Amino acid sequence: MKDQDTEYKIVVDDVYKTFNVYLDRANTVKEKLLFLFTRNKKQKREVLKGINLKIKKGEVVALIGTNGSGKSTLLKLMTKIIYPNKGKITTQGKLTSLLELGAGFHPDFSGRENIYFNASIFGLTKKQIDERLEDIIEFSELRSFIDNPVRTYSSGMYMRLAFSVAINVDADILLIDEILSVGDEHFQNKCFEKMQELKRQGKTMVFVTHSMQSVKKLCDRAVWLCEGKIKMDGNTEDVVEAYVEATK
Repeated sequence: MKDQDTEYKIVVDDVYKTFNVYLDRANTVKEKLLFLFTRNKKQKREVLKGINLKIKKGEVVALIGTNGSGKSTLLKLMTKIIYPNKGKITTQGKLTSLLELGAGFHPDFSGRENIYFNASIFGLTKKQIDERLEDIIEFSELRSFIDNPVRTYSSGMYMRLAFSVAINVDADILLIDEILSVGDEHFQNKCFEKMQELKRQGKTMVFVTHSMQSVKKLCDRAVWLCEGKIKMDGNTEDVVEAYVEATK
């Protein structure tokens, strides 16, 4: 059992996730009349329906699928931002994530202050952050803006800073949503090269993307989610080929 625990960095065991969707309030007279009969009603939307997934140490796995298939929800469950209605997710080792731009940043703090704030959340001491500060600033290419409040940053600048912190906290597992689609091509390429370097270092990575080209270049394995279930899980080339064919 111990060997199995160390072999897998992420274990998703029969996970279900349901959200309540509340009906919109009415605007027109007609809608208001109809709304009288639907007041306070809510609909349950089952986003994930019995997901089972095991990810080994050092694997780089892409979650692919159309919008609404459950990819981002599964990634958020792995980070424990949200929790399943049924089933459980187990992770082994320090985990870092890039799911939403600026998540964990304080808008009135400077970029430098947010580096300390954000990295401390990931468990780094002030001394450790001091030692990495230059590397983080250098990678982000935000030296000229590092002492400005992050509320003055563009979405691309947010992403640069967030990514630069995330890759410098010595995490065993890196979870990345479509965040890398933000920003200019130069920095996207730089991030992609860094992810390839982390892969060579044996880091475990899971990322959500619509870029099949990125999936083919970086991933050993792809998991295709469709309507809350795993439709296909396996070799990247095979899964991507099947997915592209089905979505033509």
